[in-house]
Amino acid sequence: MDVETTTSAAAARPTAPRITTELPGPRAREIIARDDAVVSPSLTRAYPLVAESADGWWVTDVDGNVFLDCAAGIAVASTGHAHPAVVAAIQQQAARLIHIAATDFFEPRYVEFTERLAAIAPFEGQARVFLTNSGTEAVEGAIKLARYHTHRPGIIAFEGAFHGRTLGALSLTNSKVKQRAGFGPLLPMVHHAPFPRVRAWREHSGGDGTAELEVLRRSILGRLIAPADVAAIVVEPVQGEGGYFPAPAPFLQGLREICDEHGILLIADEIQSGMGRTGRWWAIEHAGVEPDIVTTAKGIASGMPIGAFIARDAVWTWPPGAHGSTFAGNPVCAAAGLATLRLIDDGLMANASAMGERLRAALDRELADAHWVRDVRGMGLMVGVEFETHEEANAVERHAFELGLLVLECGESTLRFCPPLVIDAEGIDVAARIFGEAVRAARSPEAGVAEVGG
Repeated sequence: MDVETTTSAAAARPTAPRITTELPGPRAREIIARDDAVVSPSLTRAYPLVAESADGWWVTDVDGNVFLDCAAGIAVASTGHAHPAVVAAIQQQAARLIHIAATDFFEPRYVEFTERLAAIAPFEGQARVFLTNSGTEAVEGAIKLARYHTHRPGIIAFEGAFHGRTLGALSLTNSKVKQRAGFGPLLPMVHHAPFPRVRAWREHSGGDGTAELEVLRRSILGRLIAPADVAAIVVEPVQGEGGYFPAPAPFLQGLREICDEHGILLIADEIQSGMGRTGRWWAIEHAGVEPDIVTTAKGIASGMPIGAFIARDAVWTWPPGAHGSTFAGNPVCAAAGLATLRLIDDGLMANASAMGERLRAALDRELADAHWVRDVRGMGLMVGVEFETHEEANAVERHAFELGLLVLECGESTLRFCPPLVIDAEGIDVAARIFGEAVRAARSPEAGVAEVGG
């Protein structure tokens, strides 16, 4: 598939960012001031982007500045911004039926979308699906289902994990202390095991997860909680907010063995890593491991608010009324999801694999002399660049914005690339070039961070 044919107005698109005002521009400053007066202070804006419109992998702000988007709304705009097939699906469905409450009634798009998700489940056999409004709701539902099915209370998650911000999901989240501070007590009997943070580019550190599995077996399951009390082990096959660390295949395989040995369910959180972003429907497929439950959201519907948890048929032992949602599976969101899945299957998944390889190679070239960069890692179009310090990563992020490139920080000092899956070779090359310029600008004496991190 030619990815250019999948997006609107491809011929008219820019080939480079265009910054014509001081950032933020005058209209942006006005809106930011209004936002500051009424919006919850809990939101953390990375930099002063005030978006007005977007197309493909280009975002235009309210002052007319054009940015190359390698953030995609945190890996959400999987098919690119305003993909014509997704826009048409939304418009047609909105004119037909916006809402009917699938928790109480039946609706064709709900059934079609769940059928499609069940068909791509990362395990053999019959699957069932529950649709949600978001990723954190998918995690909440997965926790409830695992506890109900196993009649066990305990959950094991991992250091550096991010699973959401509602109370149950937050109990599993372990990426930043500010996300948990002040909200306790959280769920009891949740334990966090070490996650293998493998750095392959320069440090060649982190091993294959064997040491972390040993801690899980001996220290967590051997001292803190009995295996018979554990309902599920919840793992991100690629840690997202935690720093874009792919889990080694032997580590995921070891988790599957532990779960099989003790009757524990394995839950794969693929909210950020799923939907073709790593070159397969699910990142866990690269390891040849089948989970019992998988959670998904973000790239599932090109920006419409919908998520899901998918589980083996045998796990769904709860009765009618045990779980529900008024808005989840909304017909407009489900229609957008169906269009999105078709596009991912029709070439965007393969494009993610090819463009991911090109991006990592281009970043390696651009950063060859940047010895303060610790690592370039990732799978498909889920690539992280780790710096020595948070201050350096933050400076590069800001310089990239000022040069017209949108990237986002994650982990302790990593900048993530998660562009729309439609991005082409030219877009990748421009992004890598601008990022290299941002790295060099951040280390210049004028930037004031030249000595940061040694």
